Amino acid sequence: MTSLELRFYRDQFQPGAEILRPLKAAHRIVYVYDGSANLLQDKSLEKDAGFYSKSAMSVSAGPKGAEVWRWEIALEETEESLVEGDGVISNLLLSGAIKTVETEDNEGWLMRLDSVAFPAGGCAYTHTHRGPGIRSLVSGSIRIDAENTSHSYGIGEPWFESGPDPVFAQAGNLPTRFVRTSVLPERLLGKSSIRYENPEDLDKPKDQTYRSYVDVVIGRPNR
Repeated sequence: MTSLELRFYRDQFQPGAEILRPLKAAHRIVYVYDGSANLLQDKSLEKDAGFYSKSAMSVSAGPKGAEVWRWEIALEETEESLVEGDGVISNLLLSGAIKTVETEDNEGWLMRLDSVAFPAGGCAYTHTHRGPGIRSLVSGSIRIDAENTSHSYGIGEPWFESGPDPVFAQAGNLPTRFVRTSVLPERLLGKSSIRYENPEDLDKPKDQTYRSYVDVVIGRPNR
């Protein structure tokens, strides 16, 4: 079976900067963390907006510059899709293997970009998801307990969650929010992917709130 990865890039643009060559076609989600960006010649995104496209993509910054966060599905052996241009800095920050999408026979995948927000001190009880994803913190701070380790993240720091491995999340002393792109079975279009590990947590009030940006069925890229 073809080995696929979900990759997370950060592209930083000075005002008006643009990439020299379009990004190659890929299943891709773009999120504007700061500033504004122009995509595909006719698509503009402001701060805190997201967009999916499978097409080759040009990117340029608005008059105040831009910081763009980018998730792509790629073959494990393919080179990084960094962008180049005057006034552009591009980095691959994290990648994770796509191995655990809980699909049924002949079921496709979906890509989802959403955000999860917590009040100061809020938490997400121990849970799993039905597919992998990469998260990145937008505001506040957060501690993630998973796979017998605990790690705290600051703004702009990404982390990978495999899906089936239980996770507990604890926000810091400020309101906290992260965005995430997940790869999930298509039957979850418009539905939550979370499963709580402990039955006693099912009926407890939940601290987290959600916002959806992108929810799109993409088929099975490995076929």
